[in-house]
Amino acid sequence: MDIHQLRIFISVFKNKSFSKAARELFLTQPTISEHIKTLEEELNCVLFDRFGKLIIPTKEAEILYEHACAVVEKLENLKEVLQKIKSAPSGNLHIAASSIPGTYILTRLISSFRKIYPEISIQIDISDSKTVIESLLSGKVTLGIVGTKLHKSKIDYLPFMNDELVIVSPQFIEESFIEPHEILKYPFIMREEGSGTRKEMERWLNEMGIDIEKLNVACTLSSTDAVKEAIKNGIGISILSIHSIKDETEYGTLKIVRIKNYTMSRTFYIATHAKRTLSYIYRLFYEFLQEKAFSL
Repeated sequence: MDIHQLRIFISVFKNKSFSKAARELFLTQPTISEHIKTLEEELNCVLFDRFGKLIIPTKEAEILYEHACAVVEKLENLKEVLQKIKSAPSGNLHIAASSIPGTYILTRLISSFRKIYPEISIQIDISDSKTVIESLLSGKVTLGIVGTKLHKSKIDYLPFMNDELVIVSPQFIEESFIEPHEILKYPFIMREEGSGTRKEMERWLNEMGIDIEKLNVACTLSSTDAVKEAIKNGIGISILSIHSIKDETEYGTLKIVRIKNYTMSRTFYIATHAKRTLSYIYRLFYEFLQEKAFSL
């Protein structure tokens, strides 16, 4: 067993396909198959059950995957430590973020980060919090930013930034503060299932004694920008992060309405897999976020 075989195994496991692994690693499919066969013979176990073109990892493969990832990550860490000694840090960061921090917060921080580390490029996958956590659990990414906690036993969460959820109105609510039950009077624009904003909104409304099922839901949308456009067009009100509406409130296109005697606060978190080690450049970004985030 060597590191090359482990890389091939990891690619096959993640892609659930010999052909996709071959394309990813720029190898032929027979070469991929031969390495997996050699690995199975050496370990004296079947790693993938084959059903035509479909392959399903066995229990042994799941165990090997966790250890193989750790071995490959340690090797990468060693290379990066040696690189650090020789030159300025460089490489590609691939992270995932839920919509609010990914769209409205991280871009400001990345600008400052790249002034310090200009040789590090950053790719951000923006989705909902549930998808970000799934990406961490599957090994697709090693660092994420989310607005709610899921799978708490498998994911480590570090507080990143405070947020406030507010009612956002297209100007047809004259008051700046309303009673909780008044939300039910207006058509409501809902975020999609899996959204951290939606999960936190439901938690707060439940605390106020508001039955979610009684909301007059006009439509459900999968992005904050879409919700904002719907509000501007008079479809209804919604509850959004105050970070996402700074420009609109500054120019008066949207109005903030708060609920009497309640502040719907929440925290954004830096999320990492509890059993995975951050490589050097990821650790640099992680520590940078720790230092800079709450100063915004």
